[in-house]
Amino acid sequence: MPRETSDPVPTAPVIRSDVPGSFAWGVFHERHPKLVQQVLDALPYGPAQRAAVQRLLVESTTDVLEPLGEDAPDAAQWLEWGEDLWGKPWGEAPFLWAESYFYRRLLDAVGYFRPGAWHGVDPFAPFKNAELAGPAVDDELAALNELDGLPEARRAQALLSSALWGNRADLSFRITAGADGQTASDLVADDSTTFCAELERTRGGRVCVVADNAGRELLPDLVLIDHLLTCGLAAQVVLYVKPQPYYVSDATTADVLASVERLRTAPTRAAGTVGERLWQAMTNGALVVRTHPFFCAPLPFHDMPADLRTEFTGAAMTILKGDLNYRRLVGDRLHPPTTPFTETTGHFPTPVAALRTLKSDVIVGFDSETVARLDSSETAWRTNGHHAVIQVAARH
Repeated sequence: MPRETSDPVPTAPVIRSDVPGSFAWGVFHERHPKLVQQVLDALPYGPAQRAAVQRLLVESTTDVLEPLGEDAPDAAQWLEWGEDLWGKPWGEAPFLWAESYFYRRLLDAVGYFRPGAWHGVDPFAPFKNAELAGPAVDDELAALNELDGLPEARRAQALLSSALWGNRADLSFRITAGADGQTASDLVADDSTTFCAELERTRGGRVCVVADNAGRELLPDLVLIDHLLTCGLAAQVVLYVKPQPYYVSDATTADVLASVERLRTAPTRAAGTVGERLWQAMTNGALVVRTHPFFCAPLPFHDMPADLRTEFTGAAMTILKGDLNYRRLVGDRLHPPTTPFTETTGHFPTPVAALRTLKSDVIVGFDSETVARLDSSETAWRTNGHHAVIQVAARH
């Protein structure tokens, strides 16, 4: 399984979770215990499932990596992915690999893959459903009414900003503040002009969107997709989601359907219209929802299989949402921050745009002045989600 040589900058150290006090260490020792408790509080799992979840928590912080049971449907695939890791401490595995395996094992512990009453039950569904049904979403969808009167360029900027920030700020704030509003200094790498110019240059092509989170983050993604289709910037949008629950809130097909229905049934005219258009786009093939097992793989996109690479090939642009997709795109390594974004993304089969709030240590494509300013102002600026990037690698 190629890992050490799979990134375009192989000398950058691979991030691991065995450094006490590091962000990756905190994910396993601080974040996961809280997550596990939330999962066990959200659904009435039985004693056996609860014990299995607790064992996973202990194993992932104190023990070695063990392969899935032979009866697991993906046992052979994971055996290959971890061929040189089994028997080693979890902390010695690449952080991206270990974190992905934790979520796969969590599904195993709650019976997601096993025959029985809990087969196929999303352990994160209570969180997703509560967020989607929350009153904050009504306020955000109501703000869509304000878009109709905006100039086209301003409207596009508002939708892009909302998709970038996800659930950090509602659409009404985005519209009121505009692209140069209160969070302008938080957008620490901004290729939005290139993003819009590339979509205009390739007008009428196929655009791929690789989704990140469900709920309040997926809704503005869908509204942006509707904009691309209705304005003719894309003749078709292919939306890629996870094939199974992953990383707590990552979007699956079920989450897309729930979000489209949330738009369709919203009490505000503009949101309902967007929802109806998206529904129709799905029925006529203008919006296609797809998935692939690789989207839950513990590997960077550099190692995507040939069939998935073929699916992407020929797209005018691929828009990658969120932090995890960014880590998989550029490689989950401690790159020098000034490493060009284009240098770490040349392996991807299409022009690519990353819309990402910073929630992990990985950064590329920064100028030295910006890095120095952020280093002097905030110690956790790479991981606290207060900053974001729009980065584009165009090819023509």
